[in-house]
Amino acid sequence: MSSKRGLFSRIGSLIDGLRRLVLNLLFLGFIGVFIFALMQDSPLEIPEKAILVVAPDGVVVEQYTAVDAVTQLSGSGPKETRLRDLIEAIDRASLDPRIKGVLLRLHHLDHIGMSKTWELAQALERFRESGKSIVAVSDYYDQDQYLLAAQADKIYLEPMGGVALEGFAVVRNYFREAIQRLKIRFHIFRVGTYKSALEPLIRDDMSPEDKEANRGWLEPLWAMYRGEVLARRNISETQFDAFTNRIDQVMAKYAGNAEQAAIELGLVDKVLSRAQLRDEYAPVVGVTDGYFNQVHYQDYLFAERTLYQEPQGAVGIIVAQGNIVDGEASAGGIGGDSLARLIRQTAEDKTVKAVVLRIDSGGGSAMASEVIRQELQALKATGKPLVVSMSSAAASGGYWIAADADRILATPATLTGSIGIFGAFPTFENLLEHFGVYTDGVGTTDIAGAMRVDKPLSPVLERAMQSGIENGYQRFLKVVADGRSMAMDEVDELAQGRVWSGVDAQRLGLVDALGSLAQAVDVAAELAGVSAENSRVLRLPLSPEEELLEFLLHQGLVKSALGQFAFLDRTIQWLFQPAGLVKQWQSLNDPRGMYAFCGVCLAP
Repeated sequence: MSSKRGLFSRIGSLIDGLRRLVLNLLFLGFIGVFIFALMQDSPLEIPEKAILVVAPDGVVVEQYTAVDAVTQLSGSGPKETRLRDLIEAIDRASLDPRIKGVLLRLHHLDHIGMSKTWELAQALERFRESGKSIVAVSDYYDQDQYLLAAQADKIYLEPMGGVALEGFAVVRNYFREAIQRLKIRFHIFRVGTYKSALEPLIRDDMSPEDKEANRGWLEPLWAMYRGEVLARRNISETQFDAFTNRIDQVMAKYAGNAEQAAIELGLVDKVLSRAQLRDEYAPVVGVTDGYFNQVHYQDYLFAERTLYQEPQGAVGIIVAQGNIVDGEASAGGIGGDSLARLIRQTAEDKTVKAVVLRIDSGGGSAMASEVIRQELQALKATGKPLVVSMSSAAASGGYWIAADADRILATPATLTGSIGIFGAFPTFENLLEHFGVYTDGVGTTDIAGAMRVDKPLSPVLERAMQSGIENGYQRFLKVVADGRSMAMDEVDELAQGRVWSGVDAQRLGLVDALGSLAQAVDVAAELAGVSAENSRVLRLPLSPEEELLEFLLHQGLVKSALGQFAFLDRTIQWLFQPAGLVKQWQSLNDPRGMYAFCGVCLAP
């Protein structure tokens, strides 16, 4: 028997070794192909007349999500586009006489959100002020894409395309009955009338309080969206409302022709095939090899940037994107320890005179949030101004780490607030008893062994845990009260787990002003008495592998060497959303099970 186990073990080791060898060979092979491509290709030359193609791919983010090398190089990692790259390319192009216009190619944009669209729109407006035109094109505009397209001077639609506008909603699945059928008991601990993250576990429908709170930010954001489209497209409220509320009548009127409906109602300017688009741009910039002269924004940045040049600006930007978790986290997540370490290094860096904390997070671990906040306080104690720039969301734990800043800026569409605490503890004793499994034993105290999931939760521990949650809520209130110079009672009225839009948060005193990341950098520079020029993004040192991957993947080189692989379409992504939500919940690892997390803070 032991010889068989040894044989199987050796076979397993051999298979694992072969797997590692193949992966390493694939990686080395890719590097070889890439180097060969560089040796064969001449350096990119931007034509004297060209159109800048701004084609965001996947989800627009503040920071690329870190994944392993093989996943990245295979093209099966998350499709992401960095917001600051889009803005930088457009701002550079506005001053470049070779660039005659911007083409927003939105075919592969999965999500950007109102908040990031608002910031990108400012860059597009600066480009327009330079006297150059902006055109948007796609085969089909969803609601998210269309708001960005509306920033263009002309919107083109490809044949067989359409526009989908439906409004904003928060719709969730509720599992109370299913959990009861599975004989699982969830012990819920929370503070805040509107702290609804756990409602799906204890209800079959949305509570009246949650409906009220969600309407409180959904309706203002939809009014903002509607107003922007009306203003940019110069269409009437009647036309817009007909398209969003009576789409069946609209489609019937135009015999099901979605392109014609969009044109007649003023949502798009014309239907244009790719060949016709080429013919439209040809007189403006000329044609080379059958295409109008153009440059992709990633190639443009790569050509314009000086390689390996490290900016030496006095304002440092720290990006905090993703769930806040205890311990370490890679890029795309916020680790209490890893972010605290970066903040500590920044405090000790004498070349950094002011800091902008860019937050895009619905929160997470309360303990990790406090670890980060304490380190931010230590940074402020060095005399360096701290300014927070809120992206799409800075709620719950995201607001916890923002509250002490010298200034807080949000976009009008930022989701923030959600000041509340919750915890949950499942037990499975009823499920086990159903299958004839029982749990028993002895302990030295009344609560020894009481935290087992196969036993009923002790009433003593239940009361203790609720008390801890209430204490955490009071701590949260005090953090906000001290940071915003408000009374505890005043904060409590704004808290209770309620989510606010950026506009309302400014009105209520939770943020100081509405503004973009660039404006937050200006504020930080002014507070420190330094120039805002050449602000730099700060991060922990990368490993050699990470440095190489970032150079290859995010400088626009990989696409030119091997192209882009796409394995999943939007339908499959939608089908796998529940798995993504499970993974999101699994990342919550607070050692006390205490969370400042906003479950609905996925900004439209």
